[in-house]
Amino acid sequence: MNDAAVSIEHLSRYFGSFKAVDDISLEVRKGETFGFLGANGAGKTTTIRMLCGLLLPTKGVGHVAGYNILTESEQIKQTVGYMSQKFSLYPDLTGRENLNFYGAAYNLKRSYVRQRIKELSDRLQLHEFLDRRTEALPTGWRQRLALGASLLHKPSILFLDEPTSGVDPVFRRKFWQLLYELTEEGVTVFVTTHYMDEAEYCDRISIMHQGRIVEIGNPLDIVNAHGQKNLEDTFITLIAKQEQQRA
Repeated sequence: MNDAAVSIEHLSRYFGSFKAVDDISLEVRKGETFGFLGANGAGKTTTIRMLCGLLLPTKGVGHVAGYNILTESEQIKQTVGYMSQKFSLYPDLTGRENLNFYGAAYNLKRSYVRQRIKELSDRLQLHEFLDRRTEALPTGWRQRLALGASLLHKPSILFLDEPTSGVDPVFRRKFWQLLYELTEEGVTVFVTTHYMDEAEYCDRISIMHQGRIVEIGNPLDIVNAHGQKNLEDTFITLIAKQEQQRA
């Protein structure tokens, strides 16, 4: 586990009789970009929430940044960065006010927060948007601001749930450039997506369907192993096989 940023075994989460996550196991190495690829409802968000200490699993065990997801959720919350699928900042506050609020939530000193806001503003090019109310910002800039909030406390692991959903292709490329820079600095990035091109940016991916992991590995290796032309064709083939097995 020394080389693992995330390690889970037989993790499940049920909502009544519905199995949102059904007996999954995986390990993510430190400094890796790991992707969860799957359609809406595949169980990606539920898994992320368990890993971030926001939701307890029904079954299974796991560690994130060395902390137990069953008993040390508060330590996990202070260690990881989390950018949710839905816009998570307060719309009636400015960008700066939102970042100051997150700084207080992480128990960071005001002087440190001011320094980090400056650093993140330079890095994410947020200067002209910091003092505008977030509800007035274009979607792409709101997402960039949300990324800044998740990075405020310098997390070692960054969880991103559909971070580029609803933004234009140009912004998506720039966003991924930022993620590459973070992994070069040693940050582990765990991202969910339903975009095939984004999944190809990852070191490894896990294809998820109806709460279960269908395949896991390097995107190109997965494509080659199944004799397909590209990841999209491979994804369609694998999901079709799963549906046939369930029928």
